Amino acid sequence: MKSIYLSLLCYFLFYPVFIGSQEKQSVRNPIPDTGQNVCYDNFKAIAFPTPGQPFYGQDAQYEGNIPSYRNNGDGTISDLHTGLMWSQGVDKNKVSLIEAEQIAKKMKLGGHSDWRVPDIKELYSLIDFRGSTGFSRGDFYSIPSNAIPYINTDYFGFEFGDIKAGERYIDAQWLSSTKYASTTMIGNETLFGVNFADGRIKGYGYKKSGRSRELKKFFVRYVRGAVYGKNSFKDNADGTITDQTTGLMWMQKDSGKAMTWQEALQYAENLVYAGYNDWRLPNAKELQYIVDYSRSPDTTNSPAIAAIFHTTAITNEDEKKDYPYFWTSTSHLDGPNPGSSAVYVSFGRALGKMHEKIMDVHGAGAQRSDFKTGKPMSHGPQGDMVRIQNYVRCVRGGSVNLKSAPSLENKNSYPYKLKIQNSSSSKNSDKVSTPLSNGMGFVKRLDRDGDGRVSRSEFDGPKSRFDYHDKNKDGYITEEEAPAGPPPGHGRQPR
Repeated sequence: MKSIYLSLLCYFLFYPVFIGSQEKQSVRNPIPDTGQNVCYDNFKAIAFPTPGQPFYGQDAQYEGNIPSYRNNGDGTISDLHTGLMWSQGVDKNKVSLIEAEQIAKKMKLGGHSDWRVPDIKELYSLIDFRGSTGFSRGDFYSIPSNAIPYINTDYFGFEFGDIKAGERYIDAQWLSSTKYASTTMIGNETLFGVNFADGRIKGYGYKKSGRSRELKKFFVRYVRGAVYGKNSFKDNADGTITDQTTGLMWMQKDSGKAMTWQEALQYAENLVYAGYNDWRLPNAKELQYIVDYSRSPDTTNSPAIAAIFHTTAITNEDEKKDYPYFWTSTSHLDGPNPGSSAVYVSFGRALGKMHEKIMDVHGAGAQRSDFKTGKPMSHGPQGDMVRIQNYVRCVRGGSVNLKSAPSLENKNSYPYKLKIQNSSSSKNSDKVSTPLSNGMGFVKRLDRDGDGRVSRSEFDGPKSRFDYHDKNKDGYITEEEAPAGPPPGHGRQPR
């Protein structure tokens, strides 16, 4: 009898503690803040707007869970918000998903043997929108002196693209294990990845173009530990949906119409909905967290979001039923006019126009950016459909504090101390890589036998283009004969 009483006493003393701990873990998964701490108008940085002023309510004015990491001193970094543990370094040799999964199985880093390739939400949790692609004047074969990676290099190793191998400096795509539910381009099976050099998510075809059918390779950062990014939605029966893993409350429906970024900020700040007046435009990480990567217009006839949400259908530029791009409050510091674009997440096909054909080039669930003002167009290497006006799904709640002025002190310094591995050396270096001529970059990219020229068998473009560039008709293209850039549609690594 005494043992029974003791068992009952322990049950009642410790069971509530156990339940409370379980509930806390199941209903709370903090999303790290984007890090953005500067406000922008349609073109440039501005002072923090006040209520009622244009551009009030953007990312920098709502501070969430300030990114916080711990260097464990054993080659691993712990995220103090998500609970995830990451590999600190980066191998300059890119690998395919198959190779990365084999490496993860054998890893014993930090004394742990449960490493894995991160999924796209885990990987995106590391992105930091204080990054900038820098001003390159369209020359992607040298690293601009003002380029800042979209990841905190005080903690994490980083590589730009290998310029000496003919890559662009922004070819810094990191691998995730998340496969696109549909296909991109002309039926390519696709993996999602994060580019920490230009601050984007996109889908990448498994295989490169050309005859080799070589598996596409990426930089890889491995992860272990807590599960992150698994939504648990609750319908509040008042037109709102709560994600119990983050505590964020979302509009069940969207804005029902497209608008500019400035209009989107104003719409969110003026919104009174379901009895609440503290709605805001979500930041990039908050919005990406509710993407459902198992869904797509082509495979489930739906947007890439749980069916519990209502999403307006649109007719896209290819005259097909589709679903919108959605604005975030996060500006994108891309190109010669940093801050003139804002981040969006595509819940429908992420379209581009290539070879005069409109197609899904990035995948539903991609994160891109759109100009804040101007006219719709097709823009960039893959002809991204720039819409200027996008839809809105507002959010409220979470661990967010409204700021009236920039923080005087940041937990992590910015810009970071650029501990970037030189692509030609395993040692860390802060030096900017020496730019190659376009011709040399072309030869370096295709010259598989290392003889300093491109043979007909090494060339990855049409036969007629090889003949055009082979001026002396000796069967090779040299640096002097090489085109100013890769042949149209071939060899350009997607952003």
